[in-house]
Amino acid sequence: MSLDAHTPDRRLNAYRDDLADIALKGTVAAARYTTGTPARIAQPVVALRRKPGETGGIDTQLLLGEDVAVLDRAEGWAWVKAATDGYVGYLPEEAVAATLAEPTHVVTAPRSFLYPGPDLRFPVVQALSMGSRVTIAGEAETRGTRYLLTDKGHGLIAGHCRSLQAVPETMDYVAVAARFLETPYLWGGRSGFGIDCSGLVQLALQMTGRTAPRDSDMQAEGLGRPIAREELRRGDLVFWKGHVGIMEDAETLLHANGHTMTVARENFEAAVQRIAWLYAEPTGYRRPVD
Repeated sequence: MSLDAHTPDRRLNAYRDDLADIALKGTVAAARYTTGTPARIAQPVVALRRKPGETGGIDTQLLLGEDVAVLDRAEGWAWVKAATDGYVGYLPEEAVAATLAEPTHVVTAPRSFLYPGPDLRFPVVQALSMGSRVTIAGEAETRGTRYLLTDKGHGLIAGHCRSLQAVPETMDYVAVAARFLETPYLWGGRSGFGIDCSGLVQLALQMTGRTAPRDSDMQAEGLGRPIAREELRRGDLVFWKGHVGIMEDAETLLHANGHTMTVARENFEAAVQRIAWLYAEPTGYRRPVD
């Protein structure tokens, strides 16, 4: 029950009748409040759901090494708030761990493999997405290929990641987004294995050192600044109701979409006409990066 006239967005505010984030004390009523317990995502890609259970809709995904606050644990599910964007939801309890080492590197390839040692001929241990965070403890070279070794001794292609302390090689987030071309569309997806429209925007910006809200309505409301349609250039965002695309240039839209079910390039004017019958004309235009 809300204590004021405005109900906090449940996507970004953790509250239930029995428990709520301590930050919401005085705003929402709950039996008790908690600060949460710090933890870290321990699996490559984890679905964050609006309610516990496999039938709960997928709102977003969290990646290996990302930080969360665990607010509650019950019946094999953890109720968490993500550190990256504040998103709240439920994920399997085994997907979070309190004792993972501090990440030192981030995966920069759209997809990469983790091997049991420094050899690409070894069977794969895990597949990792761009944005995954790993703890590197050493290096090795096998047949001319350089590997980074995790704190568990697993090997990762060195060219597929960078130090979290390093400045990103490119600050052009559109070039990062374009690396996901033909990646399957996935509602709620936020990884190199499946991604949705706003997930593409968020992850691409994140990889260039910038932050962005998770959902398209959040991005339309407060990411960057509004511009006119006539001003559109590379890097600008175009919003429809429930959808967002990135301008690759003044005439080309790059977006994860349910029409091709992939991340695809499309002529902007053609896309506007195609989308209009279902979602009407674009609702706004924003420039996230000046």
